[in-house]
Amino acid sequence: MQQLSSDTMPFLADLKANNNRDWFQANKRRYEAAHKEFISFIDALIANIVEFDPSIGHHSAKDCVFRIYRDVRFSKDKAPYKTHFGAHITSAVKRSDIHSRAGYYIHIGPGESMLAGGAYMPQAAWLKSIRLDIDLNAAGLREIVEAPDFQQYFGGIEGEKLKRAPKDYPIDHPEIELLKHKSFLGTHSLQDAQVLRPDFLAHATNVFRALHPFDAFLNRAAEAAEEGV
Repeated sequence: MQQLSSDTMPFLADLKANNNRDWFQANKRRYEAAHKEFISFIDALIANIVEFDPSIGHHSAKDCVFRIYRDVRFSKDKAPYKTHFGAHITSAVKRSDIHSRAGYYIHIGPGESMLAGGAYMPQAAWLKSIRLDIDLNAAGLREIVEAPDFQQYFGGIEGEKLKRAPKDYPIDHPEIELLKHKSFLGTHSLQDAQVLRPDFLAHATNVFRALHPFDAFLNRAAEAAEEGV
């Protein structure tokens, strides 16, 4: 069974403590081994997700895994490397469109690992379409997020919210708390030991299967926004 090795977390922890080019070059083989393993894991995960969400089937891990090198041009933090492995699997064809669709995000790092998905700060047209769907069919969204599997893994919808009612909606709208969301996210936190277990691939697959109806709701809104509905 595809799994991550016991050196993944120690390598990332060591990188966090030694985030400089000299250390990275001296430990390049450790990075390459861990990265190759992560790529293989994501390919296996994609194959599992395709069984319940064929829309992402055109991707391989190389399309979805983020580079470990940080873009420090406009950052005060000049550390050259990320201290986690991450991948975002969506139906979007171009990497530049990664945030145009809800998908499946995996983040592996000491003390910060998680499985997540949904719409992170969707652009104005998509956000407007999501809110319209909530206005017209809040019961459909509530059925999704109140399902036992979604509750088990995610608990509820997370994400930044407006302090006041969004434009075009009254403050006494029955779904005002849902409508205030600027991001619609599901997040499932992971323990370090859990990530390294032999059954982690099966666990990640089950978590993302529970997430799929939520993503599908958000993606229908994205498609409606693009069609101008």
